[in-house]
Amino acid sequence: YIGILIGTSMAFLLPAIIATWYLAGSTDFQVGGILSGKASGPVVGILFALFVFGIGKAALMPFHRWLPAAMVAPTPVSALLHAVAVVKAGVFAILKISVYIFGIDLLAQNGITDLLLWIVSITIIGASVIALNQDNLKRRLAYSTISQLSYVVLGAVLASTASVTGATLHIATHAVGKITLFFCAGAILVAAHKTRVSELDGLGRQMPITMGAFFIASVSIAGLPPMAGMWGKWYLSLGALDAGYAVIVGVLMVSTLLNIAYLLPIPIRAFFAESATPNVEIKEAPLPCLIAITITAALCIVLFFFPEPLHTLTGLLPV
Repeated sequence: YIGILIGTSMAFLLPAIIATWYLAGSTDFQVGGILSGKASGPVVGILFALFVFGIGKAALMPFHRWLPAAMVAPTPVSALLHAVAVVKAGVFAILKISVYIFGIDLLAQNGITDLLLWIVSITIIGASVIALNQDNLKRRLAYSTISQLSYVVLGAVLASTASVTGATLHIATHAVGKITLFFCAGAILVAAHKTRVSELDGLGRQMPITMGAFFIASVSIAGLPPMAGMWGKWYLSLGALDAGYAVIVGVLMVSTLLNIAYLLPIPIRAFFAESATPNVEIKEAPLPCLIAITITAALCIVLFFFPEPLHTLTGLLPV
């Protein structure tokens, strides 16, 4: 992690900051972007790419390897790393840079961010395909995070009001869904001592609350109604159409199908498949675990029907 972070910061981020100061005479955030009217064409595209790749915490391919390695942390720490603290800082920084340093009008000029758009799309699909082939539960969730983080970068690169709104919403809704999944992984480890997807068959009958919450969070991460995760994908799709990239809607649809494929079979098999360990008595997770899981899973539902707090967040990032 330190090697990737320092390497990308020195090679890409620092030159981008220096170039921004040289072109704009300032590095202060400003609504509409400080580079508006002071840079254009390929210069903007190259500079934006330096910022995007210079922020290693965003885990964009090929600088993503640190994130699956971080799964060795205890599960509660993994929940914070993957859902709230470290990884969100990177994509939030990219989102702020797109709005306040460049401005979406400048980034929306024809063709400036096309190459970045395809790199982000490859990350979204590629990480999901890799997740599909992981048997370790936390590792599967880690690659899911790489894919989901790229949704936020996608919103910045599409550079439309709707896409930035979608990216902002996705930061919040993904946090709620992914922290629920990691809480469930921790509860499964504590109560059943299982870490592999192939070991979870039949577990839902012994841990119904945990696996029920896992199902709710999986639907939210996949972006399906009636869960909060739908809102981010909805606005990202609108943003792609507004920006003239209808093909990106296809990327989001393929990603959704992959999300379904690597997440939903876990709780479905947990409830309906034969138990992987029929002779082992397993009880539900301890009450403190269940309280945390229930609260975050409930938020996945509540924020779908009452999304006003999410829209308040988008108002903090004027475009």
